[in-house]
Amino acid sequence: MLGAAAVALIHASGVPALADDAPALTGSGLPVPRFVSLKSDRVNLRNGPGTDYPTSWVYRRAGLPVEVIKEFEAWRQVRDAEGATGWVLQSLLSGRRTGLVLPWERKTGMAPPLVPIMASDSQHTNVVANVEAGVIADLHVCDGRWCRVTVDQYSGYIEQKKLWGVYEGETFK
Repeated sequence: MLGAAAVALIHASGVPALADDAPALTGSGLPVPRFVSLKSDRVNLRNGPGTDYPTSWVYRRAGLPVEVIKEFEAWRQVRDAEGATGWVLQSLLSGRRTGLVLPWERKTGMAPPLVPIMASDSQHTNVVANVEAGVIADLHVCDGRWCRVTVDQYSGYIEQKKLWGVYEGETFK
C-alpha cells in the first residue's frame, strides 16, 4: 500500500506507479536512482546484466561511488562520475556512502586543485586539511549544504556541491 504522501498513478497496463517526483522503488525495495560504493578493488563493469556479457571496464578503486540507475535480478546498472554506464553484480556494491571530491576539475597534464576540509560547516572556520580533486571521502552526514567527511585520518566538512556521490540538496544521517 502506498503511504499518504505518495500519489498512485495507474498506467495503461493497470500497474500502479509512484508520482514522478518520488524515487522509483525496485525489486530490492530500494529507491532508484541512489548512490552506493564499490566493495572491492576489482569490479567488472559489464555491457549487460550477466556474466555472459563482455566486460567493458574494470574498476580498481574500492570505495568508489557509483549511481545505481536500474536493477535487474542480482545486477545493478550503474553510472560513474565520468558518465560511463554498465552492469555490476549487486554483491560487489555497498550501501556505504562515499563521495569523489570535485572529479570534474581533474584535467590531464594539470595538477588537481585542492579542496579544504573545514573544521565546521562554515567557510569561516579553520581548515583541517586540503585534499586533491578526485580523492574519495567517506560521507557521514549531509545536510543539503555541507557533508561531514573523513579522508584518511582527517575529519571535517566539505561543501556538498563539491562532492560527486550525493545529490544536490540530499540529506542523510
